[in-house]
Amino acid sequence: MTRALLVLGITLLAAPAHADLRHVMTQSAQISVDQAYSSATRGGTTYSSQGTNVTPSVTASGTTTSNRIGGLDMSTITSGVPDIVDTDYDVTTPGSAYSMTESLTVGDSIPSSTTVTNGVVPSLPAMMTTITGAGGETGSLAATVTSSGQATVTAGDAGTSAILSTKIELEID
Repeated sequence: MTRALLVLGITLLAAPAHADLRHVMTQSAQISVDQAYSSATRGGTTYSSQGTNVTPSVTASGTTTSNRIGGLDMSTITSGVPDIVDTDYDVTTPGSAYSMTESLTVGDSIPSSTTVTNGVVPSLPAMMTTITGAGGETGSLAATVTSSGQATVTAGDAGTSAILSTKIELEID
């Protein structure tokens, strides 16, 4: 009898176990297609002249001015490019050695507006520096997650990416 009371007392004193259980499953799928891009930098117009034993001159409106170097006429700019003023050169001391170097780089003109149609640029202006990247092609790119939790990703063509993520949490408190 004493034993029965002891077992009954221990059973009554033991508190029932309470535990909170939290279980979360998250699945996601993400797909992306790279966009086309282009970056262009216009080059500027430059002019330089140097020499020894030469006399430069510029003729403007029928008048010749000695010891003057032509170059860029910033008062007349067309599409972002200045007009060029020619320089004439004469040997200063005939029969003596001379040297002359003249350099001209004509810069890029300001392009007319570029039209984008359905995400495609039909033609890009050629400039000093032009960087262009082709966009991706979706092909058969696809991602699905069903209500039962099954996720699938189907590969696409070049310039595409797909990410499938599964996260499982189990928390016992």
